[in-house]
Amino acid sequence: MAEPPADASSDAAADAAALEHHAKEIEERGFTILEGAIESDLIDALSEALARIEREERVSPAANDFEGRHTFRIYNLLARGVPFAAVPVHERVLPLVERVLDEGCLVSSLSSIGIDPGETEQPLHADDQVIALPRPHPTLVCNTMWALTEFTAENGATRVVPGSHRHSSCPEWGRSYDTIAAEMPRGSVLVWNGSLWHGGGANRTCTRRTGIAMNYCAGFLRQQENQQLGVPREIARTFPRRLQRLLGYGVHRRLIGHIDKRDPIELLGEQEPLRTIWDA
Repeated sequence: MAEPPADASSDAAADAAALEHHAKEIEERGFTILEGAIESDLIDALSEALARIEREERVSPAANDFEGRHTFRIYNLLARGVPFAAVPVHERVLPLVERVLDEGCLVSSLSSIGIDPGETEQPLHADDQVIALPRPHPTLVCNTMWALTEFTAENGATRVVPGSHRHSSCPEWGRSYDTIAAEMPRGSVLVWNGSLWHGGGANRTCTRRTGIAMNYCAGFLRQQENQQLGVPREIARTFPRRLQRLLGYGVHRRLIGHIDKRDPIELLGEQEPLRTIWDA
């Protein structure tokens, strides 16, 4: 068998080293930034699609301090198919998420967050704080923020408390804590442990800060957004198999999620024999 070109081996080694570096940062600090991870044409397509949806559906800010009174959010983006279907399985992001959780992880939610001028700081929180387990605990949630625009301290970049994923409590609502702004160029991705204390920043500029929140959870957890009911099956059928599995059309560790000892993928018209844990 012919050996791969030297440059291919070098690229693979560099990718492995980068993956190790970012995984270590998440383990130690609770977060990392993948600079320039997303190609420009995908960022453009996502931005254009969000602008169209906001216009057609007349999206408006929520009336509470957590979601933001000057923040435009669009939920359940996978129900729109293209181009959002490319987000959960992106080759420069998913491998890191799988490293933090495992390959049995699920899509928890996919939404957009547009922070307009005049927005104040979002209260600090941990994305897994509704999970009733003692803290700290093993990683159950790994979330990401895609920068569709530049993220700066002035325009509302996500604020984080480094190392807080190891704390034994969650932040008190409305209390002030020392934070740093996760500044990053357009096309970058912030990846963090779901126990990390964080929140959207205040936008003191005259332009919107736009990001996509692509969130994942362990395969045995209930997802934040119900993907099987939220994404029509006719759309899910068009997705690649990996994304279908990420939505929950699968069985975690040969047990969790089966239907009468059958693989849920059959709901999408596929036939795959299921060998459960009991058959092992």
